Amino acid sequence: MLSEALEQEKVLAPIVEVDNSKKLFQDRKRTNILRSSEQSLITFLVKHTPQFITSNILTAIGLAGSLLVFAGFILATYLHPNFILLGVFGLAINWYGDSLDGRIAYYRNIPRKWYGFALDIIMDWISTVFIGLGYVVYAKGEHELGAFLFVVLYGWSMIISQLRYKITDKYTIDAGLLGPTEVRIIIALILIAEVVFRDSIQVSVIVICVALFIINCVDTRKLLKLGDKRDRHEQWEKRKQQRFDE
Repeated sequence: MLSEALEQEKVLAPIVEVDNSKKLFQDRKRTNILRSSEQSLITFLVKHTPQFITSNILTAIGLAGSLLVFAGFILATYLHPNFILLGVFGLAINWYGDSLDGRIAYYRNIPRKWYGFALDIIMDWISTVFIGLGYVVYAKGEHELGAFLFVVLYGWSMIISQLRYKITDKYTIDAGLLGPTEVRIIIALILIAEVVFRDSIQVSVIVICVALFIINCVDTRKLLKLGDKRDRHEQWEKRKQQRFDE
């Protein structure tokens, strides 16, 4: 009997693993360019992450990545410009922690939906602020304003994401074809370009801010349309219920 139970467990284990893998991305809608490759990589990583690495540890790792970006700016300012490349590694570490903390909880079948949602938003904001602060120290003169605008505009996009979730009950972290992963890659390329072409980051930050502003304006317009559509639907449902009660 024991041997039969063990054999049955071996058969069921792969099935459970497959089912858990399917659950990884069911809580959110992704539209970013790299979603297919990114989801395949995340699925591989969660399967091979040691059990002692918990969701909270991964969240801390993600925050540590942002602190490394911050440190890269500081060291590039006061020691040597090439230290800014630490930011590239910091962004990769941030992606690892931020992308896997919630996914690994779903994979292990121990998700805490609202705790994880709240923690993720708070950590994303803190990470964005640290990266912005790092650039404030690194930037020269009026270009410090670029760091402020980046933090404000990225915060605006986060607010849009939360309001969209409230209105539609569907959570998405992407602005069309661009998601957090694509933004990290763009920032990493900007940091690399800064080593080759000194002060090019100043122009790049301006371009990013303009792009974020346009994207946020478009997304805000779409959000208001979604809100109006839901209002109309709820009003129609209310009138329908009133006629039914009569």
